[in-house]
Amino acid sequence: MPKVSAAFTTYDAKANREDLSDIINNIDPFDTPVMTAIGSGKKAANRTFDWQTEKLRAVNKANAQIEGDTTTRKAAQPTARQSNVAQILEDNATVSGSQEAGNPAGKKSEMAHQMALVSKALKRDLEAIISGEQARAVGDDGTPAARKTRALEHFITTNVNYGNLGANAANADTPLTDGTQRAFTEAQQNAVLQLCYENGGEPSLIVLGPGPKRVFSTFVGRAATQVQVGQKTVTNTVEVYQSDFGTLKAVPSRFSRARTALYLDPQYAALRWYRPWHTEELGKIGDADTKVIRGEVGLEVGNEAAHGKVADLITTGPA
Repeated sequence: MPKVSAAFTTYDAKANREDLSDIINNIDPFDTPVMTAIGSGKKAANRTFDWQTEKLRAVNKANAQIEGDTTTRKAAQPTARQSNVAQILEDNATVSGSQEAGNPAGKKSEMAHQMALVSKALKRDLEAIISGEQARAVGDDGTPAARKTRALEHFITTNVNYGNLGANAANADTPLTDGTQRAFTEAQQNAVLQLCYENGGEPSLIVLGPGPKRVFSTFVGRAATQVQVGQKTVTNTVEVYQSDFGTLKAVPSRFSRARTALYLDPQYAALRWYRPWHTEELGKIGDADTKVIRGEVGLEVGNEAAHGKVADLITTGPA
């Protein structure tokens, strides 16, 4: 059909108001399964904080004494002292005075909106740091060099299953060795759970990258056990795993290393805050304001033998 003659259209108009939604769409994830599970422990009183671990002596099946026996005195067993450092994390935003005076769609304040984004980004940073393989770095005031807290995957050295050439770090301050990646199997998982049990651990949480989580959902377990669901529902996931050594909940993580499956007992890990998250205003150097969010925190792993890991996994899903 032809256009109506001399019709004034939106192409001619110069004063139509824009249609800008007040909804700002952001799907970047900021879930933190490890931080949520372990929570925060007592406040760190120093940038370096310490705790103690101990073990019972080995079982003595020959422990039978004669009547009237003279006791042979044994040396007391000392505790082992562990330590970590608090790492400083920060991020900031700068907004001009003119922009802050404006009326942006979907925001009451540009600075407040930017600070909300910074806060979420910092949570993701911390989740990735503490659940990863980072070695401890005590820092240096002369160079200078930043402190780095020893991370969860690096701590776990007793109940482990590595790929070929994979190995624990020599000490808290050196990197661990990644091995050859291989397919994730139920046999690897059960071997680690058995090690945990034999060494006194009782993990209750499995943290998995997206690909290994899909593989985990194919584990046979008790294949004969079925749950009836509606005809329009397809169930292809496993969230709770009943092992020979206890029940574990499986959660996917976007921020732990997908090549490592973590088996955690949350009561034996905690964040130790030397300085909690706080906001500071930096000095003005012009017609703009800068705010920074900063925190100083480290990871305490009460006893690393409470946890386990299957390392060096192929990160894709099942074939």
